[in-house]
Amino acid sequence: MSWPFPREAPSRSNTRVVVNDRMQKGYEYWLTEPVGRNFHADFKPQLTPQVMLEIGVFGGKYMTDCAREFPAEWFSKAKLCAERHDANLNCFGVNASQPLSEWRRKGWVYHEDPRGWFQWYCRYYMGRRCPDDERQIKRWVAVKRHLAQLRNNCRRRDLLCRPRQRQALLHWAYDTRTA
Repeated sequence: MSWPFPREAPSRSNTRVVVNDRMQKGYEYWLTEPVGRNFHADFKPQLTPQVMLEIGVFGGKYMTDCAREFPAEWFSKAKLCAERHDANLNCFGVNASQPLSEWRRKGWVYHEDPRGWFQWYCRYYMGRRCPDDERQIKRWVAVKRHLAQLRNNCRRRDLLCRPRQRQALLHWAYDTRTA
């Protein structure tokens, strides 16, 4: 069975996904784990991709042409802008993103996930496992150091303190709204 047709999350593993969007044509992968389960022991994201899209990440531009790959409910309340990056759509109303060209220059983008870490996370969450998992999980763990900076420099739940850092952490599935 090929998915994403129909647009609902598969309930079983070993489902083939075929991707055809602006950045990938005919790319295929397999979902081998249940949705949102069986994560690596070191990988404990605080936010699901759906929640991230709803609270506002990446200026709303990130997932505008690849929604068919993921469950429709992820996008029912998502803050998206197909025309441009709009920092006002971000949870903290600030731009905390680097351009994709910079991610590529630094070697952070895996060839199977040309949109970067969040694309990898969405696919991992859906149940894909790939050779890049270990590297991406190490990157996610390394970002956690920024939480200590919030705790050391901001009053708890002071959402006006370090908004760019808070937004950047949201991009990595760390929920800074309560930190």
